[in-house]
Amino acid sequence: MTINYRLLATLACAFLLPATGFAADPSPLDVPAKALPVPTADISPGMQAFIGAPLNPNWNKLWKTGEEARAFADVQAAATVKTIPAMLERLNVKSEASIIDGVRVHIITPTEIPAENKDKVLIHLHGGCYVLFPGESGIPEALIMAGDGHYKVISVDYRMPPEAYFPAAVDDAVTVYKAVLKEAPAKNIGVFGTSAGGALTLEMVLRARDQGLPVPGALASGTPMSDATKTGDSFYTNEKVDNILVSRDGFCDAATVVYAKGHDLKDPLISPVYGDMHGFPPTILTTGTRDLLLSNTVRVHRNLRRAGVEATLQVYEGQSHAQYEFDDRLPESKEAFGEIASFFGAHLGK
Repeated sequence: MTINYRLLATLACAFLLPATGFAADPSPLDVPAKALPVPTADISPGMQAFIGAPLNPNWNKLWKTGEEARAFADVQAAATVKTIPAMLERLNVKSEASIIDGVRVHIITPTEIPAENKDKVLIHLHGGCYVLFPGESGIPEALIMAGDGHYKVISVDYRMPPEAYFPAAVDDAVTVYKAVLKEAPAKNIGVFGTSAGGALTLEMVLRARDQGLPVPGALASGTPMSDATKTGDSFYTNEKVDNILVSRDGFCDAATVVYAKGHDLKDPLISPVYGDMHGFPPTILTTGTRDLLLSNTVRVHRNLRRAGVEATLQVYEGQSHAQYEFDDRLPESKEAFGEIASFFGAHLGK
């Protein structure tokens, strides 16, 4: 018997689509209110606690000035810094504050660096919506990467409001990159960061390339703030599902507007998803199914692939924004940073 698959497909579509034909309805989809249980399959109890936590109580702090943002950042930083000594001990790393060509940095060195990593170095760009985690409070992600990945890491304490505004953060990142290029070939340098740091990772490459510099050997961009214009499906589907950022109109949007200080938010050095990604190095991107910036991450991945760039996308079940880096002791953190370290290992030096 011969089966007419084209006819079957047409009949199936007839039951699924409105009688008016194949034209899509452009009107918004009205989704009924519903409760979302905390997913448990293959998720550790510690991560379940993060996923099931209430909405960030500070999500609707809409700062208007750099001074307002910094006042909050300083309080948050003081609490974060208290956790660092225990992290240093757990991860067997040391941290030293330094200055590289006028830019503040923290140099993170693991107790043991394997032979294959001794000539490699990673540059870290911390997150925080361009206004949070000043000074030592910006290094926890760098500590995890150094400890779990066994790489030397230079964490850039880039200038933030009210000290400086756009494009200070990306300028500081490029300055450090130029300095590191004097000590190591570009192929031996990796760049990574999460959230604003994930965006800065991409922005730094755009800026460096425009200045005629060679691109790094590999990138790791975690849940990047790649579109500050709030364009993307998950800004709507994950609004008040993501318990960290919570809303497209929350604190992170307000902070970015403060940082931009009137500059066009669609500039690729603020919204790198609009940049030309041809010639980018291999890139790994990380996000979660509840992440408000899931679409930001997916769009960067697709743009990289369309530009012919090797790009890997890892999406973790149930996680909101950047929760894979919230506790270095959790298996989800070990898995995420293990994947990133392996990616760097496969591409740096090649």
